Amino acid sequence: MSDLGTAPALAEPEQPEPYEPEEPGGLRALTSRFRGGDLGVLPVVAGLVVIWTVMQSLNSVFLSSTNLVNLTLECAPVGVIALGVGLMLLVGQIDLSIGSLSGMAAALTAILFVDQGLSPWLAVPAAVASAAVIGWLYAQVFNRLGVPSFVITLAGLLGFLGVQLWVLGSKGAINLPYDSGLVTFAQLDFLPQWLSYALVVVAAGWLFAAGYLRARARRTAGLRAASLRGLVLRSLVLLVGLGVAVGYLGQTRGVGWMFVLFLALVLATHYVLTRTKFGKSIYAVGGNVEAARRAGINVKAVYTSMFVLCTTLAAIGGVLAAARLAAANQSTGGGDVNLNAIAAAVIGGTSLFGGRGNAFAALLGIVVIQSISSGLTLLNLDSSFRYMVTGAVLLLAVALDAVARRSRASHGRA
Repeated sequence: MSDLGTAPALAEPEQPEPYEPEEPGGLRALTSRFRGGDLGVLPVVAGLVVIWTVMQSLNSVFLSSTNLVNLTLECAPVGVIALGVGLMLLVGQIDLSIGSLSGMAAALTAILFVDQGLSPWLAVPAAVASAAVIGWLYAQVFNRLGVPSFVITLAGLLGFLGVQLWVLGSKGAINLPYDSGLVTFAQLDFLPQWLSYALVVVAAGWLFAAGYLRARARRTAGLRAASLRGLVLRSLVLLVGLGVAVGYLGQTRGVGWMFVLFLALVLATHYVLTRTKFGKSIYAVGGNVEAARRAGINVKAVYTSMFVLCTTLAAIGGVLAAARLAAANQSTGGGDVNLNAIAAAVIGGTSLFGGRGNAFAALLGIVVIQSISSGLTLLNLDSSFRYMVTGAVLLLAVALDAVARRSRASHGRA
């Protein structure tokens, strides 16, 4: 007979398992993931192949080494901003002020560097730090008052656009010295070819070592793990692929340091998301915030970190954009920067519903968007076509995400 005076214990909700795009298991596991709605980067890669094939067939200059070098440099500024957007989306939030913040940071850098005579080593950190403080303020309003991030950052979009215009004043534009380290970094600094190949070898070796250590840990825990042959094959594919790409880009100027900075930020973010407790907390909050809270995760701290990281990366992207153009003006961070950064994260595979995505989404997504832009520019088509094509690709990406989400739900019930 049960004790009616004792209330049954409530079961703690299960913490959502973080999304791990590199989960080993061979072809069978990969097929199972596809059937479960986890398409990974396959749709993005397939779309990129289609875009490059079509653009190359319409203009043979598109896949030339010179154009691809320019493409990588154009990807970096907005790609860095998209990386921050992806982090916000992972926790189910959005930042609409990234364009205004990037423009404000560029304007502050130009004012401090050119007008006030500060060193770029002081001007850039000051501009980035101001954006980080803004992100912290966003988080306080969100955590303490419960104002939706959409509304907070929409107000920020308008407010900090005004700050940008006020900082620039009647000048409207400030040119950065062409011989400054900031401009040469974004326009003229490229890796020596030997260093590019050395980094390719390091990347392939790191991929193998990380996979091997992970596989060994899983076997020790009695879990299924990738085979040694699979790890070697994966590393060889990366080695050959990156080696060919570096060799081809080296036919003109090679790999720019600015693009390397973007890749370094992507890899650092990937490591945090997939190899740290904090990264797992991010996915948990995005997957089910109430379950994450009951599991002991400091949800407010996670939200605060994402706001700060997003605004910080927006400022870095704005500074890179100004350095790339050697100027900061009233249109810096405006136009389609906001839309392209958000679209890049979504097209790359980050879910609008939170909890699913990875750092490489920003890289893949911005390559898709800049490929469309570059191809249509080479065809001398009006920018209106770029907006229409990018919009269609974005809609397709969101539709695929919705279908995959529904497939995962039905697969889970089964």
